[in-house]
Amino acid sequence: MAHIKTLQELFRRYRRPGDIVFAIVFLAFSLFLLSQLYSETAWIKRTNWYAQPRFWPAVSLIGMAIFACLHFIGSICSPRILGRWKEVAFWVSSLEFVMYFLGYVVLVPQLGYLPSTVLFTVFLTLRIGETRIVNLLSAVGFAVAVAVIFRAFLQVKIPAGRIYEALPDGIRAFALTYL
Repeated sequence: MAHIKTLQELFRRYRRPGDIVFAIVFLAFSLFLLSQLYSETAWIKRTNWYAQPRFWPAVSLIGMAIFACLHFIGSICSPRILGRWKEVAFWVSSLEFVMYFLGYVVLVPQLGYLPSTVLFTVFLTLRIGETRIVNLLSAVGFAVAVAVIFRAFLQVKIPAGRIYEALPDGIRAFALTYL
C-alpha cells in the first residue's frame, strides 16, 4: 500500500539558518510589488491581451508571489535550525558595501570620475585587508584603466567633477572630456 504524504511532509525540506526571515521578507516584497501593479502599469483598450503593458509584469509578479508563499510554507513546515540571527546579521553586514558604493556615487559629481574611482578602489583594497604596495598600485592602475576606457574610448557620459572648475583652462577642458 502506498504511503499518503501529509501536507507537512510534502513541504518539508532542508533549510538553512535565517531561511524563515528570508521567506518572510521575500513574501512581503513580492506582495508589495503586486500591490503596485495597477498604479505602475496600464491596460490599453483595443490591444491584444498578450501585448498589454500590464500583462507580463502581472504574470511575473503573480508567479513571484505564489513561489514566495510556497517558500514561506516550506519554511514553516521544516524543522528550525539554530543560528537564524547570526545568518541575518551576516546578510546585513553585506549592506556595508552598498553604502560604500552609494558614497562613491555621491563623490563622482564632486571630485570627478577618475579621482573618485581611484579613491574608491584604493579604499576597497584597504578595506579587504590588502596593504601591500603592489596591490594598492594595482588598484590605482585598474581605476585609471576603467576611467580612461569609459570616458575616453567608450565616450560614456559621466558628470564631470566640480573640482575640475578650479583647474586652469587648458587642463580643465582635457579633464572635463577625458577624466
